[in-house]
Amino acid sequence: MNKAMWKRAGITLTAAAVVTGLAGCQDGGDKAAEAPAKAQSQEDVTKVIQAAYTKTAAAKSAKIKMTMEMPAALEGGGTMEMTGVQGWDPAVMDITVKGSMLSAGGPGAPEQMRMVMLDNAMYMDMGAAQAAEMDGKRWMKLDMKAVAEAAGGQAAGKSMTGGLENMNQDPAKQLALLLESPDLKHVGPEKIDGVDTQHYKGTLTLEQMVAANKNLDVLSEKERTELVDGVKKAGIKAYDTQIWVNGDGYPVRMDLGMKMEQGTVKMGMRYSDYGAEATVQAPPAKDTVDLFEMLKGLGQG
Repeated sequence: MNKAMWKRAGITLTAAAVVTGLAGCQDGGDKAAEAPAKAQSQEDVTKVIQAAYTKTAAAKSAKIKMTMEMPAALEGGGTMEMTGVQGWDPAVMDITVKGSMLSAGGPGAPEQMRMVMLDNAMYMDMGAAQAAEMDGKRWMKLDMKAVAEAAGGQAAGKSMTGGLENMNQDPAKQLALLLESPDLKHVGPEKIDGVDTQHYKGTLTLEQMVAANKNLDVLSEKERTELVDGVKKAGIKAYDTQIWVNGDGYPVRMDLGMKMEQGTVKMGMRYSDYGAEATVQAPPAKDTVDLFEMLKGLGQG
């Protein structure tokens, strides 16, 4: 595997890793609804978000369009757009990725890349040109479970994989996290893609985010502390989130991001067709290179 290909894979994984429990202070939605609405009480706000959580969790899947922007000061910084389908019970994803972050992989970088996630593994289509350098195998696989086991600890594993197991941004979990925000509030009515919605937002500190993230319950107190310390060293300061809920009680837009010393990593997600079938299949083994096994082989060599 040549240097350009390693860089391309690294940039893609970096982008995927950043898409992990983020929160964003992005700009607002589309033009606000003309008719002013009475501000909702804190009790009403909580009821709306709780109801949205219940409906979203039950839907289990949706069509998605995600955009991400990373500060230029970060390695692999730039923009990325992802479209496709995702499921969150179980966690699966089949998306097409394009944007400047992909083209930063150097000469021969594909204009777009397909990424598939299921069974705790991420598969990346590196393109026909790169397949020639991998014995005709165009798919690269990263088995997150294998990495975590080899790392010797849940915290180390999550750090090494960049939290890829959460890349699909389960919208139900985002709603649950928003409920933990001490300043959760109703912003007001807005139209999103021509649909009437209600806009809500809240903020969580790093410590509050970790405490609210049930995915981290498997960590020991020591591992949790190590994880938090590592995130702090990366310069992460705070998480914010904004959500727009339609008249049917489903979130149609979420803006997530992460404040860092280098700037704010921003991600916007649009959801539609809740309950859409999310049938995801792994690429054939004969067309796949296992990145973790390859790295182990290089280490032994």
